Amino acid sequence: MIFTETPLSGAYIVDIQTLEDDRGFFARSFCRDEFEARGLDPRVVQCDISFNARRGTLRGMHYQAAPFEEAKLVRCTRGAIYDVIVDIRPGFPTFKQHLGVELAAAGHRALYVPQGFAHGFLTLADSTEVFYQMTEPYSPEHARGFRWDDPAFAIEWPQAVRMMSDRDRSYPDFVPEG
Repeated sequence: MIFTETPLSGAYIVDIQTLEDDRGFFARSFCRDEFEARGLDPRVVQCDISFNARRGTLRGMHYQAAPFEEAKLVRCTRGAIYDVIVDIRPGFPTFKQHLGVELAAAGHRALYVPQGFAHGFLTLADSTEVFYQMTEPYSPEHARGFRWDDPAFAIEWPQAVRMMSDRDRSYPDFVPEG
């Protein structure tokens, strides 16, 4: 696997290295030892799939509060998404900075999202599926979010948002916890 550091501390783009032949290819998509060697949390306690029927579906911006802050590895397994993470760790030099990365099934790229980040995505194709590996179980009491278009972050989404849940639409602007 190829780990590329992003400008946001602790966040990595993870690309596969393929071994190809006339059958297709083989590649490792996760390795505990390789994650640990970079100081990344390799625990996987929950895996989820998000299926999205229509292009322009937005999910986010979501995170979990302490003590259920989670790291996650996000991969698009069908279609394509514009994946966005926001550093919401007060005191970090990249606090309130964001990063957007296109993840597509064809590219097999993943994004490692460290604890203390909010996450959201916009589907770029119909019938898009996203696969998550998380370090903490989902805790409804600790689930939080903020507006996808919060002016504090000025996230530039690459396409129009056509669909989102009422919950995501009703989130307030970001307010740091604590």
